[in-house]
Amino acid sequence: MTTAILMIFAGLIGLGLGGEWLVRGSVGLAQRMGISNLVTGLVIVGAATSMPEMVASVQAVAAGSPEIAWGNIAGSNIANSLLILGATALVAPIVLTGTGRRDAVVGLSASAALFAIAWWQLGSPWIGAALLAALTVYIIWRYTHPRPADEEELEVPPLSRSLVYFILGVAALVIGGKLLVDGAIDLATLAGVSETVIGLTVVAVGTSLPELAASVAAALRGKPGLALGNVVGSNIYNLLLIGGVTMAISARPIPVELLDVEWPLVIATALMILLLCWFAHRINRAMGALLLAGFAAFNVLLLT
Repeated sequence: MTTAILMIFAGLIGLGLGGEWLVRGSVGLAQRMGISNLVTGLVIVGAATSMPEMVASVQAVAAGSPEIAWGNIAGSNIANSLLILGATALVAPIVLTGTGRRDAVVGLSASAALFAIAWWQLGSPWIGAALLAALTVYIIWRYTHPRPADEEELEVPPLSRSLVYFILGVAALVIGGKLLVDGAIDLATLAGVSETVIGLTVVAVGTSLPELAASVAAALRGKPGLALGNVVGSNIYNLLLIGGVTMAISARPIPVELLDVEWPLVIATALMILLLCWFAHRINRAMGALLLAGFAAFNVLLLT
C-alpha cells in the first residue's frame, strides 16, 4: 500500500506542475501567434487548466477503469463548487456583480444532461461526440457574446520560455497521470473500496488542487471574484470536454452507483451556483465555511 500511496503522491505533483507549466506555455504561444485575450482565456487557458483531469481520466480509461474517470469528473465538480469556492470565500468574500450568470446556466444544463445519460445508462461514442460538439457551440457562443472582463490583460512569457513550459507541461502531465491512475487502482484493490470512490476522492481532489491554488492566490491578491469564473468554467470543461472524451473512448455507461448521491450533488451544486449568481450579492466567510463543511460531510459519507 505504501508504494501505491507514493505513486499517487508523485502523480499529483506531476499533474500539478504539468498543469501550471502547460497553462504558462500555452498562453505564451497563443499570444505570440496573435490570438486574442478572449480566445486565449476561454479556449487555451480553459482547456489547459482541465488537462490534469483530462489526462487522469484518459489514463484511467486506457487502463480499463472508466469508473475512476467518471468519479473524477463528478468529484472534481463537487470539489470545485464546495472546496474551492468555500476556501476562497474564507480568504476574502467573493463579490457577485451579475457575472457568471450565463455560464452558470450552461453548467447546470450540462450537469442535468449527463445525469439523464447516466439515468438511462446510455453509452456510445456518438454521445461523447455530442458532448464535444456542445462544448464547441458553447465556446463559439461565448466568443460571439463576450463580457468586458473577458479581454483583461494576460501575462505573456518570452517565446523560448513558453516552448519550454509547454514541453515540460505535457511531459509532466503524461507521467503524473500514469502514476496517479496506477497508484489509484492499486490503492482501491488493497483498501477494498471501489474505483469509483477512489476517483471521487483521491483523484478528484488531487486534480482540483491547481484550481484551488489559483483561486486562493487570486483572493490573496485582492481578486476573489476570479474564483467564480474559474470554478464555473472548469465545471463546464469537466462535463463536456472530459466527459465527452471519456464517453467517446470507453463507450460505456456512466457508473450507476453515481446516481445515488454524487450526480444529484453535482446538479445541486450547479443549481446553487446559478442561484448565487442571479440572486446573491456576495459569498461571505460564513457561507464559505458552510461550503467547506458540506464538502467534508460529502467525503465522510463516501468513506463510510
